[in-house]
Amino acid sequence: MNKCVFLDRDGVINKDYVDYVYTPEKFEVLPGVKDALVSLKKAGYLLVIITNQSGIAKGIYTREQMHECHQLMQQEFDFMIDHIYYAPWHPTVTESLTRKPGTLMFEKAIAKFNIDTNHSWMVGDKERDLVPAKKLGIKTIQVDNDDSRMADFKALNLADALEIIFG
Repeated sequence: MNKCVFLDRDGVINKDYVDYVYTPEKFEVLPGVKDALVSLKKAGYLLVIITNQSGIAKGIYTREQMHECHQLMQQEFDFMIDHIYYAPWHPTVTESLTRKPGTLMFEKAIAKFNIDTNHSWMVGDKERDLVPAKKLGIKTIQVDNDDSRMADFKALNLADALEIIFG
């Protein structure tokens, strides 16, 4: 079985904006992220992004614009990300089990990559990122915020989270 670090996108990988990140100009990788990803890959972790992209359902941006940002991200990270799962839905438009705090995106990754949840982590900046991971027995780290009552650990950012993951 494989160990994995699941990552939220906005607020963990790139700077989060209230009005969404869907253009290359706004896709600003946070400091230390690339080096942290390199360290995780060297340690044998799969890297899987699990992201809600509700701006698509709301008609604010298109899947193509989101994919353009993901391609830019993959290029910047030398294609280290093993897979990107996204939920383009929002409850005001349509319900979906894929959208966090639902577990379906995680379940798909676990099945596809034969992931051992006991040796895996979820790094997110919001409690809704952590809820599905906790349901599936994945250890959780909240970065950039400290409002979660369910986070197993808290860190300033992804680079600081490495100390927790590597113990």
